[in-house]
Amino acid sequence: MQGYKDKTEFIEELKKRYLLYDQEFNDIKEEEKDLRQPGVDKTPSQNISYQLGWTHLLLQWESDESKGIEVKTPTPEYKWNNLGGLYQSFYNQYGSHTLQEQRELLRNQVDEIINWIESLDDDILFIPGKRKWATTPAQWPVWKWIHINTVAPFKNFRAQLRKWKKEKGTA
Repeated sequence: MQGYKDKTEFIEELKKRYLLYDQEFNDIKEEEKDLRQPGVDKTPSQNISYQLGWTHLLLQWESDESKGIEVKTPTPEYKWNNLGGLYQSFYNQYGSHTLQEQRELLRNQVDEIINWIESLDDDILFIPGKRKWATTPAQWPVWKWIHINTVAPFKNFRAQLRKWKKEKGTA
């Protein structure tokens, strides 16, 4: 997995990957947002709903811990062995929004995540065990949790959107 030398490099990569991901939606019509394509496991709306769900969870975990609330990851309703149910909850929660509304929600959450990263001390961001919600047997530091729920899927899901467009004949 990719690493970062500092907070600035991390933020720049996050911004870059988010903008590239977001641009893929520019030529997807609203009436196509729920259109399935062979060989692509998510519609455009499901693709961005997934991102909205995970970015919201990251922010929620941090917010809850700062308020002294015990965080159960991924959520109190879903365990790690039921991610399919969690994803469906994301699709249900965000899928009724227009694609433009979904994009705006994600833009706001990415901005919030960037502000959060900027507010963190390097120790909290880069050293494992500094947040209870991030302390798992894998001992990941906070940056890694943020990376796997933003930068990494922005890359992978951008490729899925491109494949969706190719299958549709618009790429």
